[in-house]
Amino acid sequence: MLQRLRHHTHALSPTEKGMGIITLAMLLIPGMDAIGKLLAPALSPAQIGFVRFAMQTLLLLGFMTRDRAGFAIRPVIGQLMLSGLWIAAAVTFLFWGLIYLPLANNIAIFFVEPLILLLFSAWFLGEKVGRHQYGAVFVGLLGALIVIRPNWEAYGWVTLLPLLAATFYAAHMATLRHLSGQISGLTSQFWSGVFACLFLALAILLGDPAGIPQLEWRPDMLDQWPLLLTMGSLSAIAFCLINAAFKHAPASLLAPFQYLEIISATALGYLLFNDYPDTITWLGTAIILASGLYLFQRERRSRQRLARSGIEPR
Repeated sequence: MLQRLRHHTHALSPTEKGMGIITLAMLLIPGMDAIGKLLAPALSPAQIGFVRFAMQTLLLLGFMTRDRAGFAIRPVIGQLMLSGLWIAAAVTFLFWGLIYLPLANNIAIFFVEPLILLLFSAWFLGEKVGRHQYGAVFVGLLGALIVIRPNWEAYGWVTLLPLLAATFYAAHMATLRHLSGQISGLTSQFWSGVFACLFLALAILLGDPAGIPQLEWRPDMLDQWPLLLTMGSLSAIAFCLINAAFKHAPASLLAPFQYLEIISATALGYLLFNDYPDTITWLGTAIILASGLYLFQRERRSRQRLARSGIEPR
């Protein structure tokens, strides 16, 4: 039996391996958000984000030491700083939202990120976007409004926090997309984390004396080290898995797998916090997912046509 299983594993194509690896990564990622929600009563959102990026950076440093080219970042340092600023803001708003919103609801609203990324890619990177893509974005944002409306009635303006997180994360991804081909994925991830740590440290230094709750440095952190270490480890492991998956399969094929996050987010929300999305939230989530999958499918077909024509996709 074991021999047959090993034979089957070796028989997997690179694409199948990539799909399996990305599936595992997407099921792990909501674990970081669940830990952030568990930490929210004791630590501020900026503090959670700072420790997460600090631990992620330390764990990735071991990989960076094997590639000295990853430290030659002077030509792109400005873009890496921007990337760090965007991801620091995204994580802070995401953890801030998790204080109030159920885990699955928070992630459902955050799933508009690929739609916003498409707009940013068209507006700031000059990528060609057709009316079908704009139509899908419009439908997806309508789905987001369907999710937001009942949550707004229940939780108020904080429902917009994951939407802000999605916007900043899309800016982060657009910046990384602009850097692709200039530096490796590991280098961009490592330095984005370094600069995110620095920006969050600065925000805490300014926000804590000013009495801003979201930017406080609370003294209970030492009691939370097991959860913080787990969160940092999950972050590094998830990145390594995603990086490995992209080495086995094209990004256009793997991108839709990010929506698997809703499965583990819903399960963790129910098991840890006794939260379960209502029917309207599921409806809006389904519309957002359908819009995103439609965009991914169109991009994949477009790239296949370009490849058959002998044109290198952008």
